[in-house]
Amino acid sequence: MKKHTLWVLPEELAVWKLPPDAPFPSFVGETGFWSVTRTSEELSVVSDSRSVPPGRPVETGWRCMGVKGPLPFDLVGVLAALSAPLAETGISIFVVSTFDTDFLLVKNHQLELACAVLQKAGHEIAR
Repeated sequence: MKKHTLWVLPEELAVWKLPPDAPFPSFVGETGFWSVTRTSEELSVVSDSRSVPPGRPVETGWRCMGVKGPLPFDLVGVLAALSAPLAETGISIFVVSTFDTDFLLVKNHQLELACAVLQKAGHEIAR
């Protein structure tokens, strides 16, 4: 499998949700890392932990690693190459994909272990 270069984003992130018919959060359009996905069941948000409104279902304490891209759409196995060694070590991930690349979120307390595991698997962590 192809080896990839990843970089670690500096901020701590949260994954949270709103009802499916909720308006987009007010920070949409601002700078920084965020992602909003609407389905018929929910409006799922990934954002800086400080942006989460009170009383919302939330999972905090995530750190994000981006895969150096752009990645061609016909490139096969990117997430498999990254997620398999993490899964074998018991590290849970949350994935956000964009037009150009993929982002893997891991819990903050497992970030250094995740970086070590990925390096051992042959990937590069740019610091």
